Amino acid sequence: MTAALSSRQWRDLRWLVLAPHPDDETLGAGALIAQTAKAGRLAGLVYLTDGAGSHDAAQRLAAARRREATRAVQRLAGGRARRPVHLDWKDAAPASPGDPLFERTARHLAALCRRWRVDALAVTAGHEPHCDHEAAAALAYAVHARAMRNLIVAEYLVWADRPDRKIRRAIQTAPMAMGQRRLALAAHRSQLTAAHGPGFRLSPDQRRMAARDILYVRRRS
Repeated sequence: MTAALSSRQWRDLRWLVLAPHPDDETLGAGALIAQTAKAGRLAGLVYLTDGAGSHDAAQRLAAARRREATRAVQRLAGGRARRPVHLDWKDAAPASPGDPLFERTARHLAALCRRWRVDALAVTAGHEPHCDHEAAAALAYAVHARAMRNLIVAEYLVWADRPDRKIRRAIQTAPMAMGQRRLALAAHRSQLTAAHGPGFRLSPDQRRMAARDILYVRRRS
């Protein structure tokens, strides 16, 4: 059974969204951002990497993707979100648990969760087929262990298949306004056009996004 984000158990939580790259927030958590921002329950949004690995001009692209991320979040949250935090890990070269960068980042995000009174951390699923997405999930659970507060980790999907419902509870957002997610995705021009030369580009299939998000929370054993 899928619970609604608007149900009593979930509706009053303050959410922080952790995205591996600019555009993942729209593809996987756009409806979550829109709904929680409208309800005044969006604590903020954090990007793990600089996103510069999708094309060759890394320094110029990193700056462009920061600007794109800010525009996308504004379109999703309707101006109700604080400016995103960028951790600037190198794209496609994530730190692992035990590495100084990973541990330092986990402590920083745990402190941020305490300062912003975060109740739930949304992150890409651990079985996503990208090293940065996997690292983001590992980081979220490390933050959970260090947060010193009751913090829920909820996984969202960008590229992965749905997880086994026997080990995950599902939470469904309300539908987004028609065209809102597509408008937010259009802010990520570097991932949709040849503006930065040859490199990664979202396919037409990847641009077809559902009106709702489904998040997954580990069941207690």
